[in-house]
Amino acid sequence: MLKCCTCLLPAAVPGSDIDASGRCAPCRSYVRADPKNGQRARWREDLERTLLTIRGSGRYDCLVPLSGGKDSLYLLHRLKEEYGLRVLAFTAAIDLPAAAWSSIRLAVDKLGVDHVVWRPSGRFLGKLFRHLLCNQEERGAVYTVSYVYAPLFEGEAIRMAIRERIPVVLAGYSPGQPEPARMEYEFSSALVSAEDWTPPRLRACGAFTPDELANFYNPQELPAETAFPRYLAPFHAWDYNQKEVIQRVTELGLVRRRSHANPIVSNYPINWLMMYSDLKHFGFNPYAPEFSALIRDGRASRAYWRMMAPVVDAMIRHRVLLGRNVVHSMRWLGLTSKDLCINQPRGAYDPPIISGRAA
Repeated sequence: MLKCCTCLLPAAVPGSDIDASGRCAPCRSYVRADPKNGQRARWREDLERTLLTIRGSGRYDCLVPLSGGKDSLYLLHRLKEEYGLRVLAFTAAIDLPAAAWSSIRLAVDKLGVDHVVWRPSGRFLGKLFRHLLCNQEERGAVYTVSYVYAPLFEGEAIRMAIRERIPVVLAGYSPGQPEPARMEYEFSSALVSAEDWTPPRLRACGAFTPDELANFYNPQELPAETAFPRYLAPFHAWDYNQKEVIQRVTELGLVRRRSHANPIVSNYPINWLMMYSDLKHFGFNPYAPEFSALIRDGRASRAYWRMMAPVVDAMIRHRVLLGRNVVHSMRWLGLTSKDLCINQPRGAYDPPIISGRAA
């Protein structure tokens, strides 16, 4: 597959427009941001001020969604050890692999933080994933599924923060996560306090009961006097380098082995089925643009992804090694390759949060 010689963006990605020199359009137009100026500096000032002012605000100073991946592990460490905050770790038990659970247990014990686990109904999750994979919107499986289950656990984190009177949720999203239309450093206060996060198409399709739809966060159902937390992504403000984060969580003993800090190993098993579907429909890995952006910005290793990206795609296509999760997820959901269909228009599942941006 033809790829950009600079950032490895596949030519099959819409808008890549690789020229005769081998460089893609995003690389040709790229201008590296000065970390001392601009938006990121303002975010960092706000973040540092926030971390200072929340200390001692209650039983817990902040809530951290803990998935067991490298970024949430390192964020938990920094907030607890470097900033001295009283942290409540929150895990949504949504199809996490054994490696992630191992890291979660190790980090929580090592750092001595309180930890709560939210376990939505397995029946509901299976029904949700099956419906979404059989009725994907035009951007494919990763977009469709991720931007439904992300609001699912984000909303539950907000509910937990409200119940515990925690003033801020701090999420371990790396730069570029989630897509900028959803968040750049912070969910706006209007999105947290006023918008129903239930995907409209799920409500309209008739396949889900009111109790099942109630898993999605809806602040409109809360009392008028509710105190809503802020929801921030510190790695959007701090300096970030993927390789350095992997090295740090390994050195700090927050993972049992270095491989557990690898995003390929710690990711959701169903993610392999989602990547399989998108490779089938589009011919490129849906995460390629995200990692290419990190490479372009000097925050991820080009040499590493030049080697690993083809290996990951081969595992998925041939369903071997970690790619066996494709088969396991199909069996869990009762699906075949033919069931993985794109039949919904762009934005079909986008709740109001998807179209909103922080002020």
